[in-house]
Amino acid sequence: MDFLIKAIVFIVALTIHEFAHAYTADKLGDPTPRSYGRLTLNPMAHLDLLGTLAIVFIGFGWAKPVPFDPYNLRNPKRDGMLIALAGPASNLLLAVLISIILKFIPVSLISYILQYVLLGNVSIAIFNLIPVFPLDGEKILGGILSPELYHEYTTIMRQYGTIILVLMLLPIAGGTSPIVALISPVVSFVASLLL
Repeated sequence: MDFLIKAIVFIVALTIHEFAHAYTADKLGDPTPRSYGRLTLNPMAHLDLLGTLAIVFIGFGWAKPVPFDPYNLRNPKRDGMLIALAGPASNLLLAVLISIILKFIPVSLISYILQYVLLGNVSIAIFNLIPVFPLDGEKILGGILSPELYHEYTTIMRQYGTIILVLMLLPIAGGTSPIVALISPVVSFVASLLL
């Protein structure tokens, strides 16, 4: 039951996350996500086959990135940052709404599931804020850097970001990956505030 709930939570959270990217890009003037059918809350439009299998087998996965064309944006650097920020922000907003609901319902199976939903959304938000390509944090950090640093940083991230991310996901001595060690205290802190 825990495994099933966790899988559903991640699928819902990832769907909301990707929809938020698509919606923000659309509002900022880029029709690309709409033309790819991503401006929807239908999970089938967002789920990645390998990422969904990872959710099923290891309890954590990913969705298809939302495509957007920076040339359709008025301010590509700033708007790209806002599009990237929309995903984690949507997950944190959902976690806040759930925390409010939990204040008004008794302890039950529903409250237990909602706590899972809250924790899953906080985890996805914090994970995606890590400033490594292809995570949202890379675009968010890039949006606040100077043009020179932005170009240098994004060049490095496009070449080595995925390798860095994979290495950070691999368990080291003690069985914990660097990413888990990095984000777990933050996730616990935010979740404890909300709960």
